[in-house]
Parts: sequence; structure tokens; C-alpha cells
Amino acid sequence: MVRSVVFDVGETLLDDTREWARWADWLAVPHHTFSAVLGAVTAQGRNNAETFQYFRPGFDLARERQLREEAGFGELIGDVDLYPDVRPGLSALREAGLWVGIAGNQTSRAAELLEGLGLAVDAIATSGQWGVAKPDPAFFARVLELAPGRPEEIVYVGDHRDNDVVPAKSAGLRTVLIRRGPWGYLWADDPVVRESADWIINDLTELPDLLISSGN
Repeated sequence: MVRSVVFDVGETLLDDTREWARWADWLAVPHHTFSAVLGAVTAQGRNNAETFQYFRPGFDLARERQLREEAGFGELIGDVDLYPDVRPGLSALREAGLWVGIAGNQTSRAAELLEGLGLAVDAIATSGQWGVAKPDPAFFARVLELAPGRPEEIVYVGDHRDNDVVPAKSAGLRTVLIRRGPWGYLWADDPVVRESADWIINDLTELPDLLISSGN
């Protein structure tokens, strides 16, 4: 039985295109150049934050994020950034009687912006608020505190093999990989994902029927 579904944010609920473009602009790097380097880092299975080091060695992401905010060029999250299936997918899960949450590697400011979207969710939390980030097991311990149910009654949905599927599975949760964004496409057929993910989906609106048919 599934009682709760918890979602990653970037490239699961949000299309990160606009945010990556804003980082490229901040660094005065052409968008396609930034994307190409990000893709290379991704393909090597490395943390995407390492992308910045190629353009500015010693780049301090937290400091630069603060400078962006001070310059009036900070984070933006709006309806335009949501994938089209997000609102109907979340609403359908709620209508099916499931508790729905969001927990991802984002800033405290991102949590505020997500709250402002009025999504059909019961709770929103970020690594910035918790002080611990994926794939740290402590992050998923917080997920288990946040969502109702035993670990096997909680589903974690994300696009990333190493940050979402593998550590969530290790924490005892059931897992879903969504095939979108660079990581979702890159790893959808990866043997580790195939072993660790309970489901691999293309669209969030697939989830209600999948979870109901699994015995929810």
C-alpha cells in the first residue's frame, strides 16, 4: 500500500531551462556553451555544480547565488517553469487519497517560491531549509519524518539516478524515475536504475493508476 508520494524538484516538477540560462548570463557565457559543458559533466556522472568551475575556477555557488539576489537577478520560479503534467498529476494523486509532498535540493528561497505556486501538495521542504542535501542518507531520513507512512508506503519520484533513485531505495522507500531532463533520459535504461526503481515513467499523470494498481 502506498500512502505518500514525495517529489524531487528540478527536472521532475520544474523545467530548469530558464534557471540554467540565467546562470549562463550571470557568467557571461553563451547558453549553448554552458549547456554543452553541463551535459559533459552530467554524462560523467558528476555533480552538476562542477560545471561552474570550468568557467570560473574557485566558483563559490552559495556566494554567487547571494550576489545574484542582491543584484536583482535571483531565483525565479513561476508557472512557466512547471512541466505541463505537474498540476494535473499532483491533483490526481490528491484526489486518489494520497499525501503529496515536495522535497528537493533547493534553497530556502526556492521553497518560498514553490509555496507561492499554490500546488496541490501537503508539504514543501528543501535542502536549504533542512541543512542537508541529497544523496546524504540524512536527507531521506527527513523525508521519512515528513511523509506519513512506513518507508515502504512512501514513494519518492525523481529524475536522477544517484541523487534520487539509489539513495531513496537505500532508505527503504519505493522509487520512481521520470524520464525527462538530461539525467532522466541519460539513466532511464541504466542497469542500476532498472534494479533500483520500482517504476520508470514518462509523465506524472501515469502515477495514480500505477500506484492504485500496485495495491494502494
